[in-house]
This record gives sequence, C-alpha cells and structure tokens, in this order.
Amino acid sequence: MATIKNIIFDYGNVIFMLDFLKSQKAWEEIGISNSNEFYGHRVQDPIFTAFEDGSATAEEFRAYIRQKIGNPGLTDAQIDSAWNGLLVGVTPGNHELLLSLKPKYRTFLLSNINPIHYDYIMDYLQKEFGFAGNDHLFEKAYYSHLVGKRKPNAEIFEQVLNENSLDPAETLFIDDSPQHIATATKLGIQTYLMTAPDSIQALRFLE
Repeated sequence: MATIKNIIFDYGNVIFMLDFLKSQKAWEEIGISNSNEFYGHRVQDPIFTAFEDGSATAEEFRAYIRQKIGNPGLTDAQIDSAWNGLLVGVTPGNHELLLSLKPKYRTFLLSNINPIHYDYIMDYLQKEFGFAGNDHLFEKAYYSHLVGKRKPNAEIFEQVLNENSLDPAETLFIDDSPQHIATATKLGIQTYLMTAPDSIQALRFLE
C-alpha cells in the first residue's frame, strides 16, 4: 500500500460482529418466510435501505414489518428483538487496537446503521465497556441514518473526504461489503476487504 495517513472504518463485521444466520432465524420466528431474501448481507428488502438513510423512521419500519407479516399485533419489543438478533458484539481487542491507531492516523467511522441498532449498540457499549458511544475511538463518526446518506453511494464517501480535507490516495477504507469497496476504489481511496472470520485484528501491521 502507498502511504496511509487516514483510515475510514466500517462498523459491522469489522469492529462489531454480526450474525446474518441468527438474524434470519429471528425474522422467521416472528413470521417472515423468506428471511434469507428479506435481509441478508447482499440482498435485502428496500425498507432496510430507507431505514439506514433516514428516510424511514423506527415507527414506519415497525409498521412495515407488521404489514409484511400480516400481524398487526406484533409489539415494538418483538420487532426490535428480531431485528437486533443480527448483533453479536465487539471482538475482544478491537477497541484497544483502535485506540493504538488513533495517535498515528486520522481515523473515522463510516457505518450504515439505523435508529434501532444505534440505540441497542449505544446501550451495549455503555453496559459492557462504560463507553458513551464510539466518539473517543475516532476523530469523527458518521452514521448513515443521521447524515441521510448510506454506502455504497459515493455521496457519503465524498462527505467524509471533503469535510475532513482527506486525500483519497492517502486514505484507507476498511469494509466487509464488496459493493462499498468498489465505490471507494472508484474515488481513488485505498481499500481493504474484510472477510470472515477476520476483524481489524488482521490489521495489526498498521500499528
């Protein structure tokens, strides 16, 4: 790799581990019959895109799930529990590695996320680590539902680059989704595709 001065990290399956099979099982348990097509790593119902870019609220998301399943009696808690079934947790050592990299690089978080997962993760970080979020781990964190843009659209990458005066050629983007990597590459950003079961522990060579 060429000289790296900046690192942009994805969150899911890079820092915080996800389990798509567990998620699909959870959806099936509340009545989704085609769970692998409803929500997977590379295929998902359009409601999830709207939820991640902020154009659908949590209330609208839950209403859509009830309509999709045909069960208006599903509670918010049941829907949230099924949706949060995707979330596993932070791999041991990941926070420590991020903190060790922060003095050496300008580091950023760029996550496709939604209000239900965001609230769950913020609560998890507080309970498990005593962290009030991820802000202390990075120079700046970008969450898709808060900025109104999501990967793989180029606009969200351009926002991170432009707001922070980052040279794409000196910037490394780490993500587990090939379609996100493809956009970053087109913008001249260096990339690293994270593949299971790796986490950022595979990047200790950057220390």
